[in-house]
Formats: sequence, structure tokens, C-alpha cells
Amino acid sequence: MPQQVRGVIARSKGAPVELTDIVIPDPGPGEVVVAVAACGVCHTDLTYREGGINDDFPFLLGHEAAGTVESVGEGVDSVQPGDFVVLNWRAVCGRCRACKRGRSQYCFNTFNASQKMTLTDGTELTPALGIGAFADKTLVHAGQCTKVDPSADPAVVGLLGCGVMAGLGAAVNTGGVSRGDSVAVIGCGGVGDAAVVGARLAGASKIIAVDRDEKKLAWAADLGATHTVNAGEVDVITAIAELTGGFGADVVIDAVGRPETWKQAFYARDLAGTVVLVGVPTPDMKLDMPLLDFFSRGGALKSSWYGDCLPERDFPMLVDLYLQGRLPLEKFVSERIALEEAEKAFHTMHAGEVLRSVVVL
Repeated sequence: MPQQVRGVIARSKGAPVELTDIVIPDPGPGEVVVAVAACGVCHTDLTYREGGINDDFPFLLGHEAAGTVESVGEGVDSVQPGDFVVLNWRAVCGRCRACKRGRSQYCFNTFNASQKMTLTDGTELTPALGIGAFADKTLVHAGQCTKVDPSADPAVVGLLGCGVMAGLGAAVNTGGVSRGDSVAVIGCGGVGDAAVVGARLAGASKIIAVDRDEKKLAWAADLGATHTVNAGEVDVITAIAELTGGFGADVVIDAVGRPETWKQAFYARDLAGTVVLVGVPTPDMKLDMPLLDFFSRGGALKSSWYGDCLPERDFPMLVDLYLQGRLPLEKFVSERIALEEAEKAFHTMHAGEVLRSVVVL
């Protein structure tokens, strides 16, 4: 039987979010109902609320989540009721041209649940990133569920579902940071600080955190940055060069996603170094740069989609590292809040007062 539960929705562009009753259908073929234990408040959810993704209102917000499988639909054998899972928005198909070439992290045909969750009047909801986890329960595709060690704190490991994985993967997977590398991270919010953690995990010898906010620079230092640069006080490119023997960093990660920060990343890298763009630009942003500079500096210019992760490969490994005390994921949880506090959490996040607020159910 369909279930009626609580959920946080964005009914129209820019309007405050609402806690209301929603209807979760029984899982169909390939689908799973998950009882949500915790869900992080991500900037992407705010972007949905502001109409920055699309206009398919009303949205069921929330996507950085962990919980327990409650029921499964026909043909589901990857998870079963009682499994503790982290939700992901890259359920790879295994059949597209990327998957067939062994590059499933670029899957071009990812899965979501086929059925729609609705309001009690039958209005169909659009789940954020195909998940919609600001709710007591949610309906997802089985491939969006990744089993991890059930002893892990759901408020902590659920953050792997988006922001933490995006930043950490930008360093480890996309940037290919390795032992002894110098790394600079521009923008030290949740994603940027996760890139700092990833660089440290990979064995970087020098990790330079760049931001205009001293509070964020302090967060980055606590998470493993060896040096900090206040972009409001000094020239970023010069400062990074001075910290790397005049050469520039081996890998520079732009976690802001603006033309000016991307240019800083480009010119702050060593010859043949790597730039990774993980901050998301808006459609109106453009670059105007000499083409000769691209040729003469060599190296690699990469964009990182979801940290180029494979959830079934990366999530269990990272959860294990967290449980071993080798990955400080718990430091990303700034506060634990109730479901009805989601709107307040957006304001707290926008003000830069937290790394992550996490809704705990």
C-alpha cells in the first residue's frame, strides 16, 4: 500500500520550503523504498528552490542521504530490506557507450525511479537529483542504493552522496593527486574542504587552501591544509607560486566555478600541471583568454562530475576509512537539525556559517 509521510518541498521559485505530507508508492520493478535516517543540506537543494536547475516544481528536496532499505520491487537483488545504504545520483546503466568502454563514472544513461512520489492531492513531485530525501522515506532506483558498513553514523556517511564525494573525488579521481604533489584548492566550503581532505588522503606534500573568509580557511587548516591564502588580501597566483618554489602547484582545484577563479587556477599551476573544475558555473559565465596560453602551458584541464566516482566502488571504501579513523568525515557535520528546520538551514548555509547542516530523522 502507498504510504503517507512527511517531506520538505519547494512549491515555487524562491518561496520558502514547506514541510507537508507526501505519498510514497510501493516500489515497482527495479525500485526501492528507503527509510531515511539523515540527509545533508546541500547548496544544490537551494539552487533547486531558486529555479536554478529547472522549473519542474514542486520539488521534493534533499539528496545527501543515508538510511535503511524498507522494501524492494520486482527484480531487485542488489539490496534487501534491512540493508544500510548511502544514496547516490549516479546509478550506472552498464550498457551505454561510456559503460561499455569501462568508464562507468561517465555513464550517460543513469537511472532514477520510474514512479513518481506525489502530494496527497496527486500532484507529482520532482525529487532533487532523482532522490528527494528531505522526507521520512523516499523512492529510488535500486542502483541509487550503495550498501556500506551499518555501524557508520548516517549523518556523517550520508554526505558522501554529493558534496563530500564531489570534492574528495575531484582530488583523488579527477585530479589524480599522488604522493608528494603540491595542491591548491580555491574555495573552501564543503566541496573545497573535501578536496583538501582528498589531497591529504592521497599523500600530497603541500596543500594550499584559498578563500576570502578566515573562518573557512580555518576549517581547511583543520582538515589538512598545510598553508592558507586569503584571496582578499594577496594576489592568489603570486602567493601560490611563492609557496611552491616559484613554479605553481601540480594540481589546482577550482571549487568555486567562476571565470575569475578558473583563471587563477589556470595560471597558479605548474607547467604541465592540472586544473580541475568542480565548482558549478552558471550558463551566462564566459572565459576570454589567449589561446596561446593553453598551448604553451600544456598539462590538463578537467571538469569533475560527482568526483568521477563509482559509488559501489568508492562509498564502501571511504566509509571503511572513516571508521578506521583515517578519514575525518565527521568534521563536515556542523549541526544536526530536525526536518522542519530545513528553511532555516538554507539561510545558515548561505551565510557561510556551517560546512554542513544535517537533517536527522
